[in-house]
Amino acid sequence: MLVMSSSPDATTLNVQTMTRPRQGNPLRTAPNLLTLFRICSIPVLLGAVWERHFGLAFGLFLLAACTDAADGLIARWLRQRTLLGQYLDPAADKLLLSSLFLIFTFMKILDPRVALIVFGRDLGMSLSAAIVYKLVGVRDFRPTWLGKANSFSQVVAIGMVLLSLIDPRPIILAARQGALNTTILLTVLSGFHYAWVVSQRIDAAAERDSSQTP
Repeated sequence: MLVMSSSPDATTLNVQTMTRPRQGNPLRTAPNLLTLFRICSIPVLLGAVWERHFGLAFGLFLLAACTDAADGLIARWLRQRTLLGQYLDPAADKLLLSSLFLIFTFMKILDPRVALIVFGRDLGMSLSAAIVYKLVGVRDFRPTWLGKANSFSQVVAIGMVLLSLIDPRPIILAARQGALNTTILLTVLSGFHYAWVVSQRIDAAAERDSSQTP
């Protein structure tokens, strides 16, 4: 029952309360549900790799890659972009790829140097972002185009590794090595490029602060 008040402010507040749209749970949006599915599939995928069911692992990985592409498209089509999704989606990608690089290294399927380079870049970027945010207050850490290319190359490399474990023909082994070499190159280049872009953003923030200072 709506209690009416003689005060105009109270009446306005009651009307606003009734007409204000409800904010839905961001976890229930279609893009975020796909991302959660991708996260939940990681233990199953890792278990398939560990048990050497590489055909199953390859199929699960392709499904995860498809959900990664689909959630962004659905978010734009249905206008369901959320702040949670902006953080959850790249975190899911990192967790998926890093876990696979790690288990491949542990099972001696990949050269440890590959995982070292990949993890070293991600750790360096995370630490630098935290330090820059703490000292300067810059929050703009969007991925660069080289960073996106590197993420795509990692997906291709992992896919080729799984495919080579199913069908180790020379052409597939050569494609696997090419994908891994590309990933290593893009990992190094994107790390340096990211550092340069962040320095540019820091300079721009400093210029804005100085122009606003009376």
